[in-house]
Amino acid sequence: MSFEPNTPFTETDYEVISGNEPPKNRPDLKTILKHLGLFVLTFISVSVIGAVFVGFGGEPIFIGPIGLPAGEDLYRGMLFACLLLSFLTFHEFGHYFAAVYHNIKVSLPYYIPLPVGIGTLGAVIRIKEKIHQTKQLFDVGVAGPVAGFIVALVVLLIGFATLPEPSHVQNFAGHEELKIYVETYGEFPDYQTDAGTGNTLVVGETILYSFIASFFDNVPPMWEMYHYPFLFAGWLGLFFTALNLMPVGQLDGGHIMYSLLGYKKHRDFARVFYAFVSILAGIEVVPFLHDLLREYDTDFGALSWIIWGIILFNLMSIAYKGAMNWIYIMLPASLISAGIYIYVIIGPENLVQNIMWAFWILFITFLVKVDHPPVTFYKPLSTGRKVLGWVSMLIFILCISLNPLSLQ
Repeated sequence: MSFEPNTPFTETDYEVISGNEPPKNRPDLKTILKHLGLFVLTFISVSVIGAVFVGFGGEPIFIGPIGLPAGEDLYRGMLFACLLLSFLTFHEFGHYFAAVYHNIKVSLPYYIPLPVGIGTLGAVIRIKEKIHQTKQLFDVGVAGPVAGFIVALVVLLIGFATLPEPSHVQNFAGHEELKIYVETYGEFPDYQTDAGTGNTLVVGETILYSFIASFFDNVPPMWEMYHYPFLFAGWLGLFFTALNLMPVGQLDGGHIMYSLLGYKKHRDFARVFYAFVSILAGIEVVPFLHDLLREYDTDFGALSWIIWGIILFNLMSIAYKGAMNWIYIMLPASLISAGIYIYVIIGPENLVQNIMWAFWILFITFLVKVDHPPVTFYKPLSTGRKVLGWVSMLIFILCISLNPLSLQ
């Protein structure tokens, strides 16, 4: 089909052209092997690192100075890797097959191994061409979170349905005070006990996790939950789904909310949401700076607040593309809200050390951005897609944690 010069290019014209295009996604053997290799490396990384969380703390096998999990610990680490990577795989292939359905050129998932944290930075796909229609953008954006959510929810439900007795903690190294309590009373304590040497990993509450947990007995406390592979992998899957559903920029939630609201309404919504994330980041950064600069800072942390204010001004200048009317409103609102939380609501002595939201404010500002780029043809979604879009935002609310992982 050809067009005369200066002839307007319409959505109908695009549908005719795209409907006649040959399939764009036929990866060759070399490409498949490359992505499979990344998957294998990620599986090994998550298995080894995951064994630290879900293993019993048995004797490792040393290869030179490096100690690697062995025996039961390794098997439990591999189980954790299977569960977590199942979620990641369904999530990314949800995106992939939605793109294939709409004949949008897309890469296979890139799995990212990382020998710290939980063993991986996750997985990503790369869209290799501009998405022209709203329904295409929405379908590709929503397919991953929905598919991943279902898998993570199933993993979590299996974990709750197969919970061992509290005496299961006797299998783990350390946790002496907890073991004594469980042996004496046959249940978990309501307060956090000594989990051994060093800090304890505390997993944050979410609405959905707490709701499901209320129907089961022998549920471990959040400062003990990471030892249970199904619970920990399921919680991580739901939380990572929520992170991807944050309604900003090029995240899945950004695609979904842009499709629901349109460019201008989404821009305003995303900028307000960015300010909310900046509040969470400030709650983390200001106490961190105060501890770092205690010798030079006032008791109130005036120097720390000034430094964070300067940093946040520059971040918002980038995120809001220099729109000073937004900065003049959101900057003081963010600083005041963070201050009220620290000094009035919770108290500085009760703050938990964490830097996750500080990382995410940088990630949003410099990588995924706040505003969503417009599609070529914006058309309101069908009723079914709108319902699914708002359900996905409900999933975000149910699965997000404001203090997800902390050391106490």
